[in-house]
Amino acid sequence: MARPEPIPARREPVLPAYGGGCVADIVPAILEPRPHAAPGPVPAEVLEARAVVVLILDGLGAEQLATRPRVAPTLHEMQVATVTTVAPSTTASALTSIATGVGVGEHGIVGYRIRTDDGNLNILRWRTPQGDGLDRHRPELFQPVAAFGGQRPPALQKDAYRKSGFSRAYLRDARRYGYKMLSSLAVEVRQLLAAGESFIYAYYEGLDIVAHEHAFGEHYTAELRACDRLMADLLTVLPRNTAVVATSDHGLVDCSDGLVRIDRSVLDCAHAESGEARFRWLHARRGRSRDLYEAAASAHGAQAWVHTAEEIIEGGWLGPVVTDAARSRLGDVALVARDAWAFSHPDDGSGSLLGRHGSLTSAEMLVPLLVHVS
Repeated sequence: MARPEPIPARREPVLPAYGGGCVADIVPAILEPRPHAAPGPVPAEVLEARAVVVLILDGLGAEQLATRPRVAPTLHEMQVATVTTVAPSTTASALTSIATGVGVGEHGIVGYRIRTDDGNLNILRWRTPQGDGLDRHRPELFQPVAAFGGQRPPALQKDAYRKSGFSRAYLRDARRYGYKMLSSLAVEVRQLLAAGESFIYAYYEGLDIVAHEHAFGEHYTAELRACDRLMADLLTVLPRNTAVVATSDHGLVDCSDGLVRIDRSVLDCAHAESGEARFRWLHARRGRSRDLYEAAASAHGAQAWVHTAEEIIEGGWLGPVVTDAARSRLGDVALVARDAWAFSHPDDGSGSLLGRHGSLTSAEMLVPLLVHVS
């Protein structure tokens, strides 16, 4: 397999490459290959394998991996391409696109915090300011697109997440399996393959959690080594003619010194905020949409790409389809952070997160596509 080209530095937003170069294209290419279709991101030898394991390593950006070949030699040698994640480059949106094979505008998980009629729904915790959101926002209705083409494969994740509202939303009717310790992941995969499964989805979140807390210091290095060992262990248990396809939901940016408050002139025009620190939706007060855009551009144009919802939709950021439900969950104006800036909010952990994601910088948007066929 040819080695990917070096990643050039980018100063403009990196848009999702829907239609062949995005994480949303990986699962359909494996489960629903179409004769004479345009080339997708997955090499042909994967499609010829008896079984395929898709492993998501949360938070593994292509730029971060490229600069640490000695830390993660197994992962580094497996890379065959660089693909994009979705916008926003956040776990809730990206994992749902990976599982469903569609853009954010179609599945409607438009961010980490989504504005609803009873406040912001925290998608990963499935909670609103009133408490548990399961009764008011049934996950299977909130996200209507079938996962994995409706084929119900096994989906392996930490046991604590198996019955969560978000898992019910993005994995839908998949058969959800849990593991308790990282060392068990490869064991569970081997057992599922031995039982005759031909497609397995697996997810590990450790790198993202460590980067949020410590950014890119020695804790990150240690966790990346652990991810590399996980992959090495997994490769040793694969039966012949089995493929592993690994990728990520996003990369990260060190925002240790970049946390800023949204200017009062902007907040005066907005009645609510949603999204994340690096892709903040502002919801305009009645009749103040234009004022909100102008205030945001004036106050934060040096720190963010400032766009209206219409501009983002027309620009294809959310994919080729944007449903009415998805559109209703967007704000009016978005602050999409440049460089290492992040916008603070009372319920986002204040300044406790160092590594962050959500925006459209290359460090967040570009993720590796890693492949091995036994």
